[in-house]
Amino acid sequence: MAEHLPSHVHFVPAHPVAGTENSGPDSGFAELFINRWCILTPPEGVNAEATEKLAAFWRALGANVEIMTPEHHDLVLAVTSHLPHLIAYTIVSTAEELEGVTQSEVLKFSAGGFRDFTRIAASDPTMWRDVFLNNREAVLEVLGRFNDDLKALQQA
Repeated sequence: MAEHLPSHVHFVPAHPVAGTENSGPDSGFAELFINRWCILTPPEGVNAEATEKLAAFWRALGANVEIMTPEHHDLVLAVTSHLPHLIAYTIVSTAEELEGVTQSEVLKFSAGGFRDFTRIAASDPTMWRDVFLNNREAVLEVLGRFNDDLKALQQA
């Protein structure tokens, strides 16, 4: 994108790590960014002053700011957000497909952990499809490691 902008415009991508399972402008609220992280991923050679100006903007909204490379961002978010969402979608789907367990039993006997999975799995599937496709390499790397850990656990 940066190559399509005038030379006086500085492109500094930012990812506010905030929100809920709800999407869209109606899901926002005044405290959304307070004490949440906003990750800036400035391209190599970008104007340092522009990066600091954007960091100050996010801090003014109450966010904590971290700066990292886009590649590191993708790996960190694959571990902390993308894989957990993938697992939540999968476990909820598994529960729905179990013929020996009724939906009412799933709801009746759900403790906090499964309720968290169902809340996460209620997120916008189109948005998450796009996230998974756009961060495919990091998600597949982390998913592979997770599968190895599951196999070791199963063998144990």
